[in-house]
Amino acid sequence: MTHTLQGREVRLRPGEIIVSKTDPRGRVTYVNDTLVRVSGFTEAEMLGQPHNVVRHPQMPRAVFGYLWTELLAGREVFGYLANATRDGGFYWVFAHVTPTRAPDGSIRGFHSTRRAPQQAGIDVFHPLYRRVLEAEQRAGGSAREQLAAGEAALAAELAARATTFDALVWSSTAAEGAAA
Repeated sequence: MTHTLQGREVRLRPGEIIVSKTDPRGRVTYVNDTLVRVSGFTEAEMLGQPHNVVRHPQMPRAVFGYLWTELLAGREVFGYLANATRDGGFYWVFAHVTPTRAPDGSIRGFHSTRRAPQQAGIDVFHPLYRRVLEAEQRAGGSAREQLAAGEAALAAELAARATTFDALVWSSTAAEGAAA
């Protein structure tokens, strides 16, 4: 098993923002030019597809399970994510994903903005994600069994640090600010 991200790393330029929008089921309804350039996918290849078209296979299912749990509960999510490029490479982002609400308050979709993370955040989350992914892979079996194993591993990692996912994101972000 290899747990180092494979392929060519693409880095966002300073100040660049990736934007995408999805419907309530996570199907892409909008992508900006930056996402097209960085990912290597065309707009036509992404529109109508599940947003996980850019999910890197070495990102744990549990991270996206957490993200979807929070979003479907109506909460915004911040996080460090490694996404896949069309040619098998990857790019790290600091993501902010929010539910988009209809006038009646129901969730009508999701809006994601992503920017270049500082190395301090990657240094925290990359090894954490590797360990969670290893737990998922050891579980084998179905995607559901892998997700459950990953969720347990992520919970154990966070408990060992006496923190939550959100608090770890923000402490890593604070470290970025201190390092800048």
